Amino acid sequence: MEVVLVHPEIPHNSGCAARLTAALGLRLHLVEPLGFSLEDRYLKRAGLDYWPQVELVVHADWERAAQHLAAGAPRPLGERLRLFSARGGTSLFETDFAPDDVLVFGAESSGLPAALLDAHPARRVYVPIRAGVRSLNLANVVCLGTYTALHRAGVALPDNDGRYAAHPRAAEDVWPSERAAGER
Repeated sequence: MEVVLVHPEIPHNSGCAARLTAALGLRLHLVEPLGFSLEDRYLKRAGLDYWPQVELVVHADWERAAQHLAAGAPRPLGERLRLFSARGGTSLFETDFAPDDVLVFGAESSGLPAALLDAHPARRVYVPIRAGVRSLNLANVVCLGTYTALHRAGVALPDNDGRYAAHPRAAEDVWPSERAAGER
């Protein structure tokens, strides 16, 4: 499974997503433009000392991200997309997921681009919320959506008995920009 943030604006939310993907061993994709620098101290702080474990890929635009995500995959990208939106689709809790799905989340202020949602209307997923609430925090939706998708896809979650052993590089001063590979 892959996690993609399209045009994220708030460094803290992206840092939380990075920490989540490190905890689950998943790749995190950021699609530019970003609302922050990869040298942002808030981004780094939200990811804590887990940046050495983050597999971060930065893409110049959605087209390049889509090419990268489609390359070498057994299923077409259009069948693997799960487009998280506050505006319609299938409830997260009624959606079937597969282990190779691509979970795509949009910008905090505007969500996913309309063209992407319009191109794949059957791939929309939403988290149920009460009327009168516009949306949930991006970091919360990424966490809830990713764990739910993994569980519903039958992917084994990490076995955690409560013990913690720091990563060998945890004490290093690793910046997100040092972890980024990309298609720019």
